[in-house]
Amino acid sequence: MNKNILVLGGTGFFGIYTVARLLAEGHQITIATRGQTKNPFEGQVAHVVLERTCPESIANALSGKSFDIIVDNLVFCSNDVKYLLDVVQPRRYVYSSTIAVYDEDLRMNMPESHFDPKSPHLIWCDRESLPYGERKRQAERAVFQTYTNIPSAAIRIPYVIGDDDISKRLYFYVEHVIKGLPMYIDNINEQLSFVFSKEAGEFLAWVALHDITGPINGASSSTISVGEIIAYIEGKTGIKAKLDPSGTSGAYNERWAFSTSVEMANGLGFSFSPLFPEFYHLLDRYIDLLANT
Repeated sequence: MNKNILVLGGTGFFGIYTVARLLAEGHQITIATRGQTKNPFEGQVAHVVLERTCPESIANALSGKSFDIIVDNLVFCSNDVKYLLDVVQPRRYVYSSTIAVYDEDLRMNMPESHFDPKSPHLIWCDRESLPYGERKRQAERAVFQTYTNIPSAAIRIPYVIGDDDISKRLYFYVEHVIKGLPMYIDNINEQLSFVFSKEAGEFLAWVALHDITGPINGASSSTISVGEIIAYIEGKTGIKAKLDPSGTSGAYNERWAFSTSVEMANGLGFSFSPLFPEFYHLLDRYIDLLANT
């Protein structure tokens, strides 16, 4: 049965892939954005404009509307949850969370059970009042403690990478090696976890269309260290990286070895692709891009 689905943040990064997948499945889609990014689905989706951090704007845009499912890529604190779900209550709510909820004890192969958002200490906070990881924990607590009448799922993902990654964190290392810019790296041998933007978006869509509730991890099946990333760039370009304590801090600094268990997702029927060789292909494209600029 076709669903009436609202996607918040459907015109950028992995949200595009969520919308594309839901449209391919034949669902009726409304996207909600600030209207500052071109809508790549013009003529295929309904479009409402709102400011995600403003409760009045959300109320003006969504009051009186109903949706079978809301997929939300724009949740950064507990107030974000409140501003939306106080106005419109879908039959199902799915949103993109993060592995940062595990920050207090992040390590390799983290299971979903390591952070229980149903535990106490809910704090209503905005996007500036607490550190990133704590704000994201409070967002999950808001969903699973306050809005228990709405079946919900929180998708915990690691670093998202792809040609469309506006953060340019992975690009940072390619640029600094090729341009001979000094870098300060504090975690060169630590294994880090990633997921491709297309797969992150499609995973959100997949969870939204299945009766899955609670937190669920999503990530590619391998890890890589910054040292291995730099070594690959050096090998492809013949340029030696300049590592210097006085250089610019690495984009993945202050993150120690981590990965998440995806056994739950696999058991429910979603298979994540391996990190390699596509990770290296992405680095190759960044290298070619810089070589031609």
